[in-house]
Amino acid sequence: MRPGSAAAALFALALAAPGLARAQDTRETTVEDIVVLGAPLREQVETFADTVVSPPHGRGPARWSARSGICVGVVNLQREAAQAMADRVSEVAMELGLPIGEPGCSPNVLIIATDDAPTLTAALVERSPNAFRPPYSGAARSRLQLRRFIETDRPVRWWHVSLPVNSETGSIAVRIPGYAPPRTGTMASRLTTVIQNDLRRAYVIIDIDQAEGITFQQLADYVAMVAFAQIDPDADLSGFPTILNVFDNPTIAFGLTDWDQAYLGSLYGAELNQRNPNAQSGAVAALMFRERNRDAAEAAAEVDADAPE
Repeated sequence: MRPGSAAAALFALALAAPGLARAQDTRETTVEDIVVLGAPLREQVETFADTVVSPPHGRGPARWSARSGICVGVVNLQREAAQAMADRVSEVAMELGLPIGEPGCSPNVLIIATDDAPTLTAALVERSPNAFRPPYSGAARSRLQLRRFIETDRPVRWWHVSLPVNSETGSIAVRIPGYAPPRTGTMASRLTTVIQNDLRRAYVIIDIDQAEGITFQQLADYVAMVAFAQIDPDADLSGFPTILNVFDNPTIAFGLTDWDQAYLGSLYGAELNQRNPNAQSGAVAALMFRERNRDAAEAAAEVDADAPE
């Protein structure tokens, strides 16, 4: 199996205009603070974690592995803009503890700008359907969802491909045509498993006409958010302070919010060894609640310290 070969072919197909850049450097980004009001924090966090994620049916949330690392490719933007986009997405990856590929690496996060997203997306899927829905269990969302990915009218659309692996060895843990998974003596339990879901490719397609009205920083952070988590494109997140609402409300955030960073950090920090996929999402929510609760306590302590006696 060569998981990068199909992606490389599609990337070459999409490279119909100049502007390819692979990220190496990082840059500083300022994120504004937003406070969520209303329901208790635990309820907010659990609702957000349950609503935002959309892995393949029967699977827990997938994330990028430090074994494979991240290589960002950007197509069809002017060179400086492409480099800035790749830099920012790679910066977020490093904040999550993911290594960045060396110059010349084969992109596994493919960001493509176009003025006709439906036509380009349909051409990519038709050219190499197995790149979007590989022939093994747990690879991607359903055929119906792939059709929605092609036909949606969103400013940004995204698609993830994941692979079930043994978390201890990194070996493939699912039947793939022409590949026999190695036998393992690792023991699990009725509640835990050694199988985890690793992201292997992310396709992010930007409709440059529809993306007007937000800043480049907002767009880059939006792309980073959907590249590093299996975000449900149909999720109603209107009650949350997230960059994912920026196209509906461009003033909601300058970039990734504290809420977004807490979710990504929890997704990549939680121990996802639960056999039940819902329990894995619950583990992400539990860690996110602890982080947000701690931040709220620290903020309250600072206010008390600054208050006049």
